[in-house]
Amino acid sequence: METKPLPPFEGLHVVHAYYRFEQAVWANFDDAQRAAGKAGLLAAIERVRSHPQTQLLVFSVVTPKADLGFMLLTPDLQDADRFSKLLSRSLGPDVLTPVYHFLSQTERSEYTTTEEEYIQETLLGEKKLERGSAEFEAGLVDFRTRMEKYGKDRLYPNMDPNWPVLCFYPMMKRRVPGQNWYATSFEERRKLMGGHARVGRRWAGKVRQLITGCTGLDDWEWGVTLIAHDPAMVKGIVYEMRFDEVSAEYAEFGPFYIGIQLPAEEVLARLGA
Repeated sequence: METKPLPPFEGLHVVHAYYRFEQAVWANFDDAQRAAGKAGLLAAIERVRSHPQTQLLVFSVVTPKADLGFMLLTPDLQDADRFSKLLSRSLGPDVLTPVYHFLSQTERSEYTTTEEEYIQETLLGEKKLERGSAEFEAGLVDFRTRMEKYGKDRLYPNMDPNWPVLCFYPMMKRRVPGQNWYATSFEERRKLMGGHARVGRRWAGKVRQLITGCTGLDDWEWGVTLIAHDPAMVKGIVYEMRFDEVSAEYAEFGPFYIGIQLPAEEVLARLGA
């Protein structure tokens, strides 16, 4: 039976999948079964990565919360489901036990500065430019170029495998008396998120951030993926963000998973496979 594709109107589906490697099950495999299992995983990874508009990150999880993990980005929910199940069974029956899965989508931020807001607040307000002047038009062109790239990076990110440290955690906004994010006005939320974003921009070039939405798709509201070359940079940005009002007053965080992006063969070697 042919299934109908299920793409979002824009962006990608994102799956974070974490597994425990069952050493006792693997120990009972003979040499032929082990060879077949390793070949099966490598073939599954190659199949997923060769699919159009699809990325797959493979990493060893540093803490005992899991042994290995995958981050999958693909436009079709059908493929996200197919590929997740393919990877989970690729080493053989009962070898990989799921310990945490998270489904989300890449999305635009609702607090992104609009063109009219930029004109009023920055070009006319802050810079005191005359509408229609050469400087005004140049500033507008620059804004449009930057926002086009920003939108593309949010919706269709390139998750570079050469940034080895990968941190993932889910989060949501509080809904308690006096700290109900959804009871505040849009303008107040926009102002707070603007300050939050300025903190994040101070880490540009040190940490790459991808915020994905999961309201209605999973138990939290957003997933945060951070990649870096230095684990201290991940620790630093998360610590600094804690003092921003958006996090200090309104944020709830889920479990943190730290992984190291590696070739699949090296991940298997570290698992003793």
